[in-house]
Amino acid sequence: MEDSLIQLNDLPDEILMMVLKKLHSCDVLYSLIGVNKRLDTIVQDSFFTAYLTLTVPPYGFLNFTDPILDRFCSKILPKIHHKIGWINVESSSMERFLRSKNYPNLYGLGLCHLASETARDLFTGKIFVLWKLFNSKFPKSNFITYHSSTNESLRTDLNNPPRKLFVILS
Repeated sequence: MEDSLIQLNDLPDEILMMVLKKLHSCDVLYSLIGVNKRLDTIVQDSFFTAYLTLTVPPYGFLNFTDPILDRFCSKILPKIHHKIGWINVESSSMERFLRSKNYPNLYGLGLCHLASETARDLFTGKIFVLWKLFNSKFPKSNFITYHSSTNESLRTDLNNPPRKLFVILS
């Protein structure tokens, strides 16, 4: 039997989707958006775009350096922003991601590795930047999930924000 050379583009869509579903969505989006029209269509499937986790490893293989953040904000998010329903972001890059596009179908936001002081400022009305962003840019949003370093979660209704969300944060 002769050696055959099969390339990624030679695979049927169904098999390609099965393979790509085994990978982290950020890795798939970053690696394949912009390669060609067929791959653009496949990776813009809701499986990869509806629930997006843009955090540092161990969740994915990408380490979000400035060039990677630039590509996500300038090339990838403009193509998929209307398909994102939930987005998890690092506190260090949240403003950059959230200001890059409007997210009309976003209903949830996960904030990872959020420092206690930042959380207190965001949710107590001192700054409350996210409330302003959500109010104007994310009309379908209902709540925020806060992940501290101990992986605690907290949800709040953004249509009726509390006056004081955190009293003591560890």
